[in-house]
Amino acid sequence: MKFTKKLSILVCSFTAAFLHTAVITNTYKSTAQAEGQDLIINGGFESDPLVDPNDATTSNPAITGWIKSGDVLDTSIIKISNFPKTGNQGLSLGGFQDVSYISQTIPTVKNQYYKLTYYLASTEEAPDLNNKFQVLIDGKKVDVKKDVAFQDYTQYTLYFKAKGALTEIKFGSKAQFAFLYLDDVSVQALP
Repeated sequence: MKFTKKLSILVCSFTAAFLHTAVITNTYKSTAQAEGQDLIINGGFESDPLVDPNDATTSNPAITGWIKSGDVLDTSIIKISNFPKTGNQGLSLGGFQDVSYISQTIPTVKNQYYKLTYYLASTEEAPDLNNKFQVLIDGKKVDVKKDVAFQDYTQYTLYFKAKGALTEIKFGSKAQFAFLYLDDVSVQALP
């Protein structure tokens, strides 16, 4: 009798533990599906310190999580700056001759909808106004801004549907007379 009682308690405990594990496992969502989780790495550009925080002219060209592309001279203008929307740093965008780019490939789920949010500022003013800002998702231009006059950081939001397991988020910029600034880049899955 004692053996039967111990065996039934053991079986019940094992069954309860198995069901508990099954329920927990069933609630798993991938990073790309998790609502509210930011899929962009270093969207606030805070991961890399300024080369010299006391001298804004010696900003850091390294940008963790992002890839620069374009002409070498133009991409050399893309740097961490001490002009942020939030936090301590933002990203100074340039490209005097041609459009230069920064990009990041994020995990997504095919046919899932996502929200891209970013903040853009401009220090160019008329009559010295010749800039361009582009947003590309998987190589397709989804937003183009031309001759953005002086503005503080302004929020922009775009929605897109993922076409595969990875999606490239790319920003292109050119500012002939001054700078464009980018900060607080975020991509989140929608319910």
